[in-house]
Amino acid sequence: MAKRSPLGRGFDSLIPKEIDQSILEEDKHRVQKILISDIKPNPAQPRREFDQTALGELSKSIEHHGVLQPIVVVRDKNGYLIVAGERRWRAARDAGLKELPAIVRSLQELERIELSLIENIQRVDLSPLEQAMAVYQLQQQFSLALDEIAEKLGKAPSTVSNLTRLLELPESAREALKASKISEGHARAILALRGSPAKQSELLHSILNNGWTVRQAEQFAVAAKRGLSTSKAKGRTATETELTRRISRKLGADVKIKHTAKGGQLIIGFKDEVHLAKLTEKLRNTSE
Repeated sequence: MAKRSPLGRGFDSLIPKEIDQSILEEDKHRVQKILISDIKPNPAQPRREFDQTALGELSKSIEHHGVLQPIVVVRDKNGYLIVAGERRWRAARDAGLKELPAIVRSLQELERIELSLIENIQRVDLSPLEQAMAVYQLQQQFSLALDEIAEKLGKAPSTVSNLTRLLELPESAREALKASKISEGHARAILALRGSPAKQSELLHSILNNGWTVRQAEQFAVAAKRGLSTSKAKGRTATETELTRRISRKLGADVKIKHTAKGGQLIIGFKDEVHLAKLTEKLRNTSE
């Protein structure tokens, strides 16, 4: 049985069927060995600085394991220009390799695939995760920065950045988002607890089993990040407490509590203007 994509059918459908998809997937039949000396960085590549520590670590990994993912290049009159994979090229050169696995594409193909991805990311039937994966592919395969992608999509860079962060969700949360059991807002609250897998899991459980709203999920995340225990963080999401119930009985009105990062609000509901006038009178009498 073929292995099913974790993101469903959406991403595959972004690429026109008549285009060779080897630019997006490692195809062992298309990979060539090219002399590193024949490969040059693309002068149009916006990334000019590389983390030397990370580059050194990648170089050592290549010394032991080789280059696991081929770079993508286009032919140039003096050899080849890098489309994606300059880090791998630099690290392989530092590791003393003479050749590098590469997939050679034409500019026309690259332009068509990039245009297809850009156009189709905006399709309304794609889930947020499928859009996120398409943006990620544009980053990785075409060396596009997030602000460039945002400009092409007509979206704010922060919107595109938030979209790609969805790929950092735990597997269980990604599955819940894919199945529309949680919303993008819920997902962002879970992402806020990166580095705390147990609290992420607890938050997802509460959203799924207790029907928490996005606001409640955000309140839990804020409280958990402030170091409160899981039980106390849950308490911050409550809209009703024994205190609000006592006040509600006293006033004859619906009373709820809303926690914020600093303090909160006590919300008193009223049915109509007459009810509001009665509540105002009760509160005035209480204060006197």
